[in-house]
Amino acid sequence: MSSIPNFDNFFKTFTETLPKGFLNLHQDIEKNLRVALDASLRKMNLITREEFEVHIAVLNRTRAKLEQLEKQIATQQTNNSNSTS
Repeated sequence: MSSIPNFDNFFKTFTETLPKGFLNLHQDIEKNLRVALDASLRKMNLITREEFEVHIAVLNRTRAKLEQLEKQIATQQTNNSNSTS
């Protein structure tokens, strides 16, 4: 999750504001921030955009199948009503 462009920009901006004499400190801070942020996001049970799109596709297929089944039931009920009349 830490590969999200906004976070990369955040890390870059944050570490660039530190004095240049602390290059190792820059790298350590960036690494620790990435790990902490990644751990926090994982605890939130967030999903990636790709996973979200997959779930939307599954939901759309399920909705279409439900509508199809509802139409079949309505047709059968109509046929049953006509045959018993």
